[in-house]
Amino acid sequence: MPVAGIIDVAGPVLSVQERRLFAARDPWGFILFGRSCETPGQIRALCEDLRDAVGRHCLIFIDQEGGRVQRLAPPVWPRLPALSFYGQLWTQDRERAIEAIRCHHQIMGQMLGDVGVNANCAPCLDLRLPSASQAIGDRALSEDGECAGRLGQAAVAGLREAGVAAVVKHMPGQGRAVLDSHEALPHIQASRAELAIDLAPFRANLAAPMGMIGHVVLDALDADAPASQSAKVVQNWIRQELGYQGLLMTDDLTMKALDAPDAVKAERVFAAGIDIAMRCHGTLEERDAFLAQCPPLDGDSLARAQAAEAFAAPPSTPLEPTELWARFTALTGWERGISMSVSPDPTRKAWA
Repeated sequence: MPVAGIIDVAGPVLSVQERRLFAARDPWGFILFGRSCETPGQIRALCEDLRDAVGRHCLIFIDQEGGRVQRLAPPVWPRLPALSFYGQLWTQDRERAIEAIRCHHQIMGQMLGDVGVNANCAPCLDLRLPSASQAIGDRALSEDGECAGRLGQAAVAGLREAGVAAVVKHMPGQGRAVLDSHEALPHIQASRAELAIDLAPFRANLAAPMGMIGHVVLDALDADAPASQSAKVVQNWIRQELGYQGLLMTDDLTMKALDAPDAVKAERVFAAGIDIAMRCHGTLEERDAFLAQCPPLDGDSLARAQAAEAFAAPPSTPLEPTELWARFTALTGWERGISMSVSPDPTRKAWA
């Protein structure tokens, strides 16, 4: 039985040592970063090697949002808009915005499926609030919960139609954070009523197969622990108040928001009730130690993991990229070869 962990890959090619480690530890899934994404053929071979190492067609994750967060990036792959683009379009034409973001995620899902990736840490459903850290910023759809929820539904559907399972993030909402959790531990001092507003996009997406929990302290819910390590947040707020029953996974445990030893971090997230822990950076020895702390999947966590895997079933009719791009351009005016400058990717601060 696989263990309840998602682990990164050091480079574009699986090393002999990594292959041995993954075969021995059997992580539930893997996540790719820019350092592992050079060409389509290279990524396909890497995904095949990862699945061969664990002996099953596991989920392979990536962060592919559009805008400044794209692991499959230009010039090899086309740039897609940041999600805030669709929030702006929503204010002009709601139905067009819904169709456009669905097409965006069909295109993105087709790109991912083409190289063997079948799970995407997207869409970002945090509300976009002007006083908050720009770590979220234009990655968010809107400050309007209805807009973010409806567009999020279309994004999840578009990925599924391409055979890719979505991970909605960052539960239960960290759009109010004034610090970047890649660099420090944010405390959100909003009231329970305000935090309930932040749940709205996630409430509209209870059917999403997976949700990622961020490393932020929600003082009104649990002032003593980050959301990812708090049973009060995971069990009482997300499972009960929100009613989410899909798989819950952590954001990267190596982020600077968390400063405890790895073994303690893992112990805390599983004690809080999270299904899967994720580690995205480190030496071979650190990855081995992390996976050793991850328990075998069983019970409800196993059932949720299996449901997430089923969500990533290949489409019965493959999507045709040329047709998708023609429709996307008609909806948005966005051309396939468009060149644009983007601000720095906050998710790349610790690694490529």
